[in-house]
Amino acid sequence: MAVAAVLLALGVLAGCGRDMPEQRLRARLAAMQEALEERHADRFMEGVAADFSGNGGLDRAALQQMVRLQLLANTRVGLTLGPAEVQVHGDRATVRFSAVATGGGRVLPERAGVWEVTSGWRDEDGQWRLYYAEWKRR
Repeated sequence: MAVAAVLLALGVLAGCGRDMPEQRLRARLAAMQEALEERHADRFMEGVAADFSGNGGLDRAALQQMVRLQLLANTRVGLTLGPAEVQVHGDRATVRFSAVATGGGRVLPERAGVWEVTSGWRDEDGQWRLYYAEWKRR
């Protein structure tokens, strides 16, 4: 649930009025959110770099398995974000935010958690890719 929540959080940071690199990053995040909401783990993973690393040495393959498991385990996943701080430095970016995540059945959530997330992004040939994510429960 935690990984799915964090990953969903990464996807809901769409905004407007930003410079071009930030606009493209926010569009990537929105596309990743849409992929998760539509339960398409493979489409979500298109936004993840081959050399991704996360908490506890999590690599891209393990992340993909965790996303798939969370989509199977939760009929519904909900997410509420705090303000996102986006810093773009050339072809790299950092996005920080808090997220309240819920998951479970069709009507009422069965699980909930609050997370602090820091994510690293890299522009690879015009496409932002998530190469690092760290999350901790608050």
